[in-house]
Amino acid sequence: MKFSGLWALTFLPCMLAAPLRLASSVACNNSPNLCKQSYSEITHLGAHDSAFTRNATDNFSTSGNQGVSITEQLDAGVRLLTTQAHSNNGQIDLCHTSCFLYNAGSLLNWLTEIKTWMDANPNDVVTLLIVNSDKFAASALDAEFKTSGIKDYAYTPPSNFTAMSTWPSLQDMVKSNTRLVTFVASLDPSGNTVAPYLLDEFTYVFENNYNVVDPSGFSCNPDRPATVANKTALAISSGRLPLMNHFLDEAEAFGIEIPNFNASNSTNAPSGAAGNLGSAAMECTNIYGKAPTFILVDFFDSGPAIATVDSLNGVSAAVGRKAITSTQILAESLSRSPAGRVRYSAAALLLILGWMVVWA
Repeated sequence: MKFSGLWALTFLPCMLAAPLRLASSVACNNSPNLCKQSYSEITHLGAHDSAFTRNATDNFSTSGNQGVSITEQLDAGVRLLTTQAHSNNGQIDLCHTSCFLYNAGSLLNWLTEIKTWMDANPNDVVTLLIVNSDKFAASALDAEFKTSGIKDYAYTPPSNFTAMSTWPSLQDMVKSNTRLVTFVASLDPSGNTVAPYLLDEFTYVFENNYNVVDPSGFSCNPDRPATVANKTALAISSGRLPLMNHFLDEAEAFGIEIPNFNASNSTNAPSGAAGNLGSAAMECTNIYGKAPTFILVDFFDSGPAIATVDSLNGVSAAVGRKAITSTQILAESLSRSPAGRVRYSAAALLLILGWMVVWA
C-alpha cells in the first residue's frame, strides 16, 4: 500500500503531538507544573529530624519527630530531610541531642537509604540539611557521601562563599542528574576544598525561630544567622533562601522538651486553630515577598502539612505520591502513654546528671 505525501502531512500534527503530551506528563517532585520552576521558586516540604521516628521500630520513643521511615517520607512527598550528626564510637551517627538519648544509626545508612530512593525516582530533587553537631570536617562527611554512592547526585553551586541570585530549574537539575542539594549547619566554606557540594547552610539559607512551645510563639522574623537576625529586608536582599521552622514542642519535667504529637494535626493544618501552618505560611509569604523555600515540620503527615505546600506551589493534582497512615498508628501507640514519657524523661535526667558530674 502506498501513501501520498499529502496523507503524511495530514497526520503530521498528530504524530508530533504525541511526544509533546508525553513530555508534559513528566512530573518533577510530584507535579509536571514544577519542572520549569527554579529550585528557589518552589516550596519544599521538610521532615524535621527525619531519622528520629516514633513507631514500633524504636518502642514509640517520645523524642521521635516523625512516624515513618525515610523511604516512606520521600514516597509521601517530603523533599527536605534534616538530621543531626554526632561522633560515636569512631563513626558518624545520627543522634537526637545525644547518642545516649536516641541513636538512629549511622549517617552512612541514612544516606544509602536516600540514595536507593533517588535511584528509583529519577525525576525528583532532594535536599538534605545536616546539623554538624560535633563539627566534622568536610572530608569526614564527604567520605560517607562517597561510600554511599549518593555523591554522584550532588549539586555544586558556582560559589561556596555567597548566596545565589539564581538557582537552576528542577528540570535542569534532573537533566544533569545533579538532584541532591546538601546544606550543613555549620561548615566553614574557607576550609572546605574537598567537597564544594557540601554547602554551609547559613551562607545560603536563613531560618526563623524554633523551640516553640506555644502556638502563639511562631514568628516569621529571621533568627539565624546572627548577621540577619530580626532584619527581614536584609535577609531577603542577601539572596538567602527562607526556611520556615513550624514545629511545636511540649515541656516535660527537668526542663526537657519533646515533640508535641498531640497538637500536630492543628499545628500542621492548612487552616483553623491558632498557630496553624497554612496561616503562618501565608503570613511569612507576605512578609518575605515570596513563599518560604523550605517548610520544616514534625509529623509531616499530620494536618496534612503537604496541603499547605501544594497550595503555595499551585499544585492541585500531585502524582506519584503514596499515602501513609502513621498518624493513626501513633494515635494508638505508646507515644501518648505515661510509660513512653517516663522512659524518655528518665534517660534525659540521667544525661543531665551526668553532665552535672562532669562539670562539677
